[in-house]
Amino acid sequence: MTDRLPPVTTDIAGTEQRALLEQTERKLGRVPNLYAAMANGPAALRGYLALRDALAGGVLGARLREQLALLIAQENECGYCISAHSMRGGRMGFSDDELARTRRAEAEDPHVQAVLTVARGIVRSGGGVSDELLADVRAAGVTDAELAEIVAHVALNVLSNYFNQLARPALDFPAVDPAPPVIAAMS
Repeated sequence: MTDRLPPVTTDIAGTEQRALLEQTERKLGRVPNLYAAMANGPAALRGYLALRDALAGGVLGARLREQLALLIAQENECGYCISAHSMRGGRMGFSDDELARTRRAEAEDPHVQAVLTVARGIVRSGGGVSDELLADVRAAGVTDAELAEIVAHVALNVLSNYFNQLARPALDFPAVDPAPPVIAAMS
């Protein structure tokens, strides 16, 4: 079952909805079904876009932001977002192995590993990570500015994950199995 909240198209949209959809299309080149469904509540879409745009200008780079989105989607078992961020990650140059590892909160780079670990801890604990975990990620070089943005990325992505779970928009990305990926042992 899909489209529990119908997509809003520019031909049926109200003034604010149309402006938000046109803004999305200008930035992304199209309007993904998530955005079209979220346009049912213009304040929700406006808030989502504002937070997304604010974080794009933060200290975390585009690749790390994409890894956070993919990891959080995996943690929340959001098939739509796993598919969307796997496609986007592939377009950003991530290998299939890197995408699978990201979904398991694993990375070769110690700093990226620390960011993914603390993000997963935040999702799983509702923000109540241990002092030990916080000390470990700081020892790996994660700054206070990064920690603040990691929490904001969790919030942004939980919003889209939960919205997708409720709305069930039609998948408009190549489907990716939402089951946690199994990574073959290296020989």
